Amino acid sequence: MASKSNIPGKKVPLGSYAAFVPAPLPPKLDWTPRLIRVLSDADRLIGKLAGEGGRLPNPHILMRPFLQREAVLSSKIEGTQATLGELLAAEAGVAVDSSPDDLREVGNYVVALEHGIVRLKELPLCVRIIRELHEKLMTDVRGQQATPGRFRKIQNWIGKPGSTLATASFIPPPPDDVETCLAAWENFLHESDLPPLVTIALAHYQFEAIHPFLDGNGRVGRLLITLFLIERQILPTPLLYLSAFFEAARRDYYDGLRGVSERGEWNEWLEYFLQGVARMSEDALSRAARINSKLIEWQKKVAGDSTNAPLRVVELLAANPFITAKGAAKKLGVAFTTAQRAIERLERLGIVKQSGDAKRDRAYCANALLEILEEPARLKSSEGT
Repeated sequence: MASKSNIPGKKVPLGSYAAFVPAPLPPKLDWTPRLIRVLSDADRLIGKLAGEGGRLPNPHILMRPFLQREAVLSSKIEGTQATLGELLAAEAGVAVDSSPDDLREVGNYVVALEHGIVRLKELPLCVRIIRELHEKLMTDVRGQQATPGRFRKIQNWIGKPGSTLATASFIPPPPDDVETCLAAWENFLHESDLPPLVTIALAHYQFEAIHPFLDGNGRVGRLLITLFLIERQILPTPLLYLSAFFEAARRDYYDGLRGVSERGEWNEWLEYFLQGVARMSEDALSRAARINSKLIEWQKKVAGDSTNAPLRVVELLAANPFITAKGAAKKLGVAFTTAQRAIERLERLGIVKQSGDAKRDRAYCANALLEILEEPARLKSSEGT
């Protein structure tokens, strides 16, 4: 695929303001030793995550809480307040204090990503999938007026709360240019002969620059990163998510995007994105290994039981550290009393602890797993790189 220039796009005057129309990808890249080194590091660590993550006994079970963690962090960037513990508890049927609107927004992110994974079995990553993701994401939430699944028909802008077109920090392409820009974006995604991690780093920038929807662009853009890694079979299951990195270094994220649009700083953006891949690969591998170690330890503790119900409940904790007897009975296809006795056995062993002080419909939590899932992302390399 022929490279063009490193000019990111052009400003189109529209009366009192000018909109930015990104140039088709790819730009002409400067393959500096530093960029090559950062790419090599990211490739090596995501490969390690793919290899070791794929060898875990339960990577597909672990996918669920990792996906929910991503949903919480991606939505937090957009201002929702729901925590991972609240989302997991609510899914297990436990009453929580968080706003139903916040929980629905986060829950929609999970639904959208799961939908995207299924759709990749039928279609390549494309504009059609983008619209479907947006529809799933924005249905029955506060951005409902942003026409779920439909590209914007009016001009939008990015800036501080209360800003206008006149004071915006960034104005994406005019509505009439959105579909043309996205067609070029899709073409690049399908034809790029650049390394996959460079391809998705460029595509993520471009999607955010196009900003095709009135709301939800950031979340759709972050969903696309995960779906691309699955489509290209870089990861066997979605264990890697970058929202934790973007959230922890939010100013660097926005400065990186703006640096490309304003000054053509492609290398700086690529280095930032690739460092995120490397650090989050290490982080995901550490979490997955520690969760798996806990599960193995607990399975050994209950292995001698006359019934296998406690062992099966431990397996359920891998998908969600919160559990109720009613929920466990339904999932395992056993009597309520069987499930309750199994949970009480785990409680005596210190594996779960009652959450709250309800006398009926009691909920329990494997706090050791929740703590691993909720701990802040490790943004420094464990290898000193």
